Amino acid sequence: MGFRENLKDELTYKDMQTKELAAITGISLNTLNHYLVQNATSPSVENAVKIAKALNVSVEYLVTGFMENTTESKISYSSKIMRTAQKLSELSDRDFKVVDKMIDFFNVENLSL
Repeated sequence: MGFRENLKDELTYKDMQTKELAAITGISLNTLNHYLVQNATSPSVENAVKIAKALNVSVEYLVTGFMENTTESKISYSSKIMRTAQKLSELSDRDFKVVDKMIDFFNVENLSL
């Protein structure tokens, strides 16, 4: 995915309208809307940084769709995984354990295929 798709996804995830992003970043609404249309040009580095800061993500994430974990393991996580992790963090301990067991089950099932 590219900048356009990642920006759309992040706006949806944050439940933010482009007019809100325009107000936060100081980038015109027309310019932001242009970034969201098919075959649009990518933003300037300056605008990409403003957008990333406003959405609390890295420019790298907006461009590639992956966030690099800054711990020693250097694992990249897609926005889909990050959203799932957020949902998991909101579960009760009991429900988290159930989901964790389900993941273990699916991982074992995939090994036997």
